[in-house]
Amino acid sequence: MYKKRRYRLLYLYYCGISRKMIRRILQYDPTMSHIYFLTPREIHQALSIPLEKAERLYIKLHQRQIMRRILIDEKKFHIITIFDQHYPIQLRKIPDSPLVLFAIGNLHLLRYHQIISVIGTRHPSKEAGQKIEHIVKPLILNDWVIVSGMAIGIDSMAHQAALEENGMTIAVLGSGLNHIYPIRNRPLYNSIAKQGLVMTEYLPDTKPKPYQFPERNRIISGLSYATLVIEATEKSGTLITVDQALDQGREVYAVPGSPYLAETLGCHKLIQEGAKLVKNSLDIEMDWEEYGKKWLQP
Repeated sequence: MYKKRRYRLLYLYYCGISRKMIRRILQYDPTMSHIYFLTPREIHQALSIPLEKAERLYIKLHQRQIMRRILIDEKKFHIITIFDQHYPIQLRKIPDSPLVLFAIGNLHLLRYHQIISVIGTRHPSKEAGQKIEHIVKPLILNDWVIVSGMAIGIDSMAHQAALEENGMTIAVLGSGLNHIYPIRNRPLYNSIAKQGLVMTEYLPDTKPKPYQFPERNRIISGLSYATLVIEATEKSGTLITVDQALDQGREVYAVPGSPYLAETLGCHKLIQEGAKLVKNSLDIEMDWEEYGKKWLQP
């Protein structure tokens, strides 16, 4: 029964049906076995959606080539559904949990609890490397998993720091695994896939689109006990991840810097609003010892 339910979910996902609609289908038909036998009008009535939308959904539900695509992708990637035992427990607790994850690399990293997301501007200052050396590298050496989004700037620097120390790192992409973005980070992707884990909720052939990056940020923060902001401008997109971390009940840390640098103003704003100021890795380690070990408990 589990296997059938899993493949039915994957079928819906590969049909291009939205997470919101799949959840509505699950509410109406938890086994996802009845929905395929409904007419468009019956779908319209069962899901309380416009008839035109029900007709489009009906067409999607009867695409014959879908299972072939699923079986091909299963040979190339790890495919994890929300029904699987190895689905990350921390993601089950966030709003709008991803229903399906595609990954390449070491899935065992998802079992760790000492996971921290390290994020920041795509245009870091000259001091950013020193901040990562001073704060992030000691965490890596103490077996923390570093999560980031493999973007240019702070993300790449955090991943690279983990790789250089033979540490553990997870990259969460805003595109499918057949469309690595940014292209210039292909070597970094290859290294993380070999030594760490690369994952995404997007189908393998999904090209990068602007809205997908803020959307994937909920997974970056959701995987992590805490989010650490190394540098950010006052209106940085990094702050989207911070907002999601707060909505998920995660800790937020920010690194202070010179008040004359634009790249530090976002961090200063976060600290003023209640983020914890980080002087060194011990500030995070001590919180973990006191509070963090309980964060995944019911």
